[in-house]
This record gives sequence, C-alpha cells and structure tokens, in this order.
Amino acid sequence: MDYLLGEITLFPYTFTPMGWMSCEGQILNIAQNQALYSLIGNTYGGNAAQGTFALPNLKGAEPLPNMKYYIATEGIYPQRQ
Repeated sequence: MDYLLGEITLFPYTFTPMGWMSCEGQILNIAQNQALYSLIGNTYGGNAAQGTFALPNLKGAEPLPNMKYYIATEGIYPQRQ
C-alpha cells in the first residue's frame, strides 16, 4: 500500500513502522526532511531561520487506548492542483 507523504494515521503498534514517525511534536531538521517540510512548513512549530520545523503533537488525542498517531515521512508526494 502506498501512503502519501505527510499522511497522518492511527496504528495500534508498540513500535514505529519504517517510514513513519509518531506525532509527538518532535523538532526536525529541514535539511534532512525537505519534502515533508515543503508540505507542513512551520504550522506546528520550529524555527525556519534556525532550520527546524515540528511535527504535530497528537499525544492524548487518541480515540482508544494503546493507539498512536503517526505521520508518513516517506511516501508519494501529493499532487497539487
């Protein structure tokens, strides 16, 4: 199954699947994640002048226990119209 870069979904795993990161507000380096940054920018935090951006923090927003939100850090770059 192909996922879109930046797609957020719930997984019931106790591990982080390859190509995904948990949505816990982590600060990432723009230079190492340029494609993802081009989609979400500094919407969730970070400082572009310092070369950083943040993932959304969805901890505590899970609808069921033992589930976690993840964002695709690899995948198909979404087409824009």
